[in-house]
Amino acid sequence: MEYKKCGGAILARIDKGEEIIEQVEKLARAEGIRLAGVQALGAVKSFTAGVYDVEKKAFLPHEFEGRFEIVSLTGTIDTMDGKFYCHLHMSAGNEKGEVFGGHLKRAVVSATCEMIVTPLEGEIDRRYDPDTGLNLWRF
Repeated sequence: MEYKKCGGAILARIDKGEEIIEQVEKLARAEGIRLAGVQALGAVKSFTAGVYDVEKKAFLPHEFEGRFEIVSLTGTIDTMDGKFYCHLHMSAGNEKGEVFGGHLKRAVVSATCEMIVTPLEGEIDRRYDPDTGLNLWRF
């Protein structure tokens, strides 16, 4: 991964073979980012995304392998218990035009991923919510 600061944003290029969430964490730690918006596009060769089942309080993951274009990758960087936390969702399409996605657990870049990280002032920490089973923003 390489990146450059442009105005108030950081433009990052995540390279072939790199895992996206690992690189987001690496960037956040290097730049001291504790709150930011994230958006990206690119291509991946494998990813795991899921849908949250509120009744079971668990993510239902789906693993995908092949050629996929990232249609949309969006989310946040924040903290939980004062430590790095990242919440990303991704949609990716295959050569048939089928699109799959959900809450992103992992994604390995096949060619490139171009990401814009927009740091925000302040800090929002998360805490576990027993009612939903999710780690929610604590204001």
